Amino acid sequence: MKKVLAIFVSVLLLASLSIAAVGCKQAPKEEATTVEAPAAPAAPAAEPAPAAPAAPAAPAADAAPAAPAADAAPAAPAAPAAEPAPAAK
Repeated sequence: MKKVLAIFVSVLLLASLSIAAVGCKQAPKEEATTVEAPAAPAAPAAEPAPAAPAAPAAPAADAAPAAPAADAAPAAPAAPAAEPAPAAK
């Protein structure tokens, strides 16, 4: 009975190793075929665009008026004058 069990276990071990070896085979790597695109024909030289006309200067009257002084923030009060240090005798 022990011999039958030993043969059975060895057959299972051999089968599992065979399946593992077949499953681990690497498939042959297929290199991607490099297809070069045909060269594009040279483009004809483009003509330069015409220069844009100069913009007219805006008159000074159209400029935005300055903010009135009343809306401005009040100035900080002046610092008090420092007293002179007493003279050393």
